[in-house]
Amino acid sequence: MTTHVPPLVLPLGLMLAAAALPPKDQQRLDDTLTRLHATNSRLWLAEDRVRGGLSESQVADCKREIDQLNAERNNLAERVDEVLAALAGPPLLDAVLHTETLSSALDRLSVLTLRIWRSEEAAASDPAVAQRIPLLHEQRAALSDALDSLAADVAAGTRLLPTPARFKLYGGNAQTHETVTPSRHLQRVIAFGGLSESGKSTGADYVRQLAGAQRFKIGYLLRQAAHHHGLADPYRLSPRRQAELLLEELNRFAEAHVEARLFTIESVHDNESIAELKALLGDRLQVVYLSAPFDVRVARSGTPPHAVAAKDAVKIQRGADKVEAMADHVIDNSGSVVDLRARLRRIAETSQLTPPLQVAAVPALGLPTSVAEATATFAKAMRSAGSPVRLAALTGSPSTGPWVAGWSDIDLFVISDHQGSELVSVALKTYQAALDGLATVGLTLVTPDELTARRLTPRLAFVLHQIQDGQPVLHAAPGLELPVITRHDLVLAGAQDLPQVILTMRRLRAGATAADLRPLYRHLVLAVRLLLREQGIWASGPDEILAAAAQLPGLPPLAVPTLASVVDEWLVRGTDGALQAVNAAVDHLLAWYAVQVSAA
Repeated sequence: MTTHVPPLVLPLGLMLAAAALPPKDQQRLDDTLTRLHATNSRLWLAEDRVRGGLSESQVADCKREIDQLNAERNNLAERVDEVLAALAGPPLLDAVLHTETLSSALDRLSVLTLRIWRSEEAAASDPAVAQRIPLLHEQRAALSDALDSLAADVAAGTRLLPTPARFKLYGGNAQTHETVTPSRHLQRVIAFGGLSESGKSTGADYVRQLAGAQRFKIGYLLRQAAHHHGLADPYRLSPRRQAELLLEELNRFAEAHVEARLFTIESVHDNESIAELKALLGDRLQVVYLSAPFDVRVARSGTPPHAVAAKDAVKIQRGADKVEAMADHVIDNSGSVVDLRARLRRIAETSQLTPPLQVAAVPALGLPTSVAEATATFAKAMRSAGSPVRLAALTGSPSTGPWVAGWSDIDLFVISDHQGSELVSVALKTYQAALDGLATVGLTLVTPDELTARRLTPRLAFVLHQIQDGQPVLHAAPGLELPVITRHDLVLAGAQDLPQVILTMRRLRAGATAADLRPLYRHLVLAVRLLLREQGIWASGPDEILAAAAQLPGLPPLAVPTLASVVDEWLVRGTDGALQAVNAAVDHLLAWYAVQVSAA
């Protein structure tokens, strides 16, 4: 006896036609047909059971299961037709309407495949059944030929397919007796709507990568709800009841995963049910509607225009186009991916208040007189620039410790609108000229919109965290809001930055001379600081950071001279004791790191 259900094999002509679909649609078709065939197999078994010797209560349970399977069968068939709509060619004027959709014929092919399988099993003990098997094979061959012919005619535009929606009435419009309210753990939900190829999946996946959102399809949530409530077809319920079921499932997941802070739901094609969900969730739910011109969506799909139009027609029939009118955010997604991501970042970011910024008087920074005078002139220029320049800060060595002539350098951080970049450039040149070689000056210039969109390098994230942690700035415009950088953000940024730091440190070590002592030491300190953060250890200052390296599991203490000793050798360059010690520490760290990443 065969123990495994035979697969559903598509007719050759239809299989070749489907191979021309985009990979995403091919995968969707394969998955949906596999589920449809499995559902038919389960339905066959359930109908066999109900005809057996069951009690009344068991028959009732089995009938409910059959209703649910039939509902799933019809939903899957509709999805098959949605995908296969892309096969249709432009209809000819004399095209005739076919009596059934492609999925209806495929559903019959699935059932026939199961009937042949069951008949062959029974043939061993029933000669009458054995006589039917050749006829069943003939029926399957005829149906396969008819499917190939139908697919070819549809592609040629000589035959039209009926509307795929089946409007089955499985299940009741069950109502709840108490209002469903959001769980306290369900904090934020973003729902994505739009027509075919508008970017819903792309947007939701970016928010998942960006903010660790839990990503759901509405269909999945409703199927889970149907399973929990014993419902046959949740799509036949009222919009309010569907919204309650969606909220119940979101609540259930949020309460089981209390660490989750953001959820996304996709395929918002029913404007009425999402409006009801908005009424239940209030501001916790943000509806995002992605729009794009038809020709743009066609180009993205890789399919003919009529195929995208067919998919749109199915979605519009459900109310997908009406979601735009009630959306919290309507995004024109006909532009660049950078633009889309910037807009989604603004929506996905949790609103947090920026701590009050501390504006410092330059004399309080402990800089040498000439450096302080040049810095004060630069700060005045930034304040005088007006609205374009929002913030100016001094980072680098002066922000982490006392000024050391010949060792310390200056990093300037400026937030300015793009039109203010020339003013900043002029002020920078004046600053460099006033210093006259006393220190190396570097500038990080960023626009407010880049910060809002979180287009941040690891270094920039660290600077922002320092400022929000109380490091004084030279100038801050009134009402300036900065993105809040948490320690968790810094750990993630550090994990991105660490590979480059290791590569640079390894390069410096390979040919280290006295001239490399300063950059090699600094990269050693930076690498250890990033590794410590991943362990949850937050140390500041070079000496403290290198001493804390002993807390990294398996790494022996690094015998590195104090910063003062390293600076002395760097300035004198008459000995190489500090360089040898730094080289040895770098060797120990790189050997330890190689073991860690080997995962041995």
